[in-house]
Amino acid sequence: MPEGVCPGGQTPSGTGADTAGAPAFPLVRPVVLPRMSGLTERLVPDELWELFRRVVPQTVVTRPQGGGRRRTGDREVLAAIVYVSVTGCTWRELPTVFGPAWPTVYRRFAEWRRGRVWARLHHVILAERTPGDQWEWSRQAIDAVGVRTSRRTP
Repeated sequence: MPEGVCPGGQTPSGTGADTAGAPAFPLVRPVVLPRMSGLTERLVPDELWELFRRVVPQTVVTRPQGGGRRRTGDREVLAAIVYVSVTGCTWRELPTVFGPAWPTVYRRFAEWRRGRVWARLHHVILAERTPGDQWEWSRQAIDAVGVRTSRRTP
């Protein structure tokens, strides 16, 4: 886009043609965060991705009316879920650098939760562990959101 032209094709003076040759005021460009290359690979390393692919069900996208958007990749969604769980931010605060929007990430998280993907992933990770492996406890996380408690206090 040429300097001094607003996104709608108007110049800062609003006439559609720049009469002075230069904009009357500096244009404020919208801030667009670039997608960070390698962020997905850092949050979801190849080893974790291979384990995850073994437990996540294959999704067949059927659109009876045709068209629609291409389905967002599972690895990008998994990276966004890992980011939310590690940072503790809300779904709505998910940065746009991940690509998929927060409703897509949450919807896929809920689908995988209903499909017991997380429990199967946990079992696969435990099965892959050899007796001599040492846990790196600083990297372990426990989320108690899904733990059922009683309403009565003792």
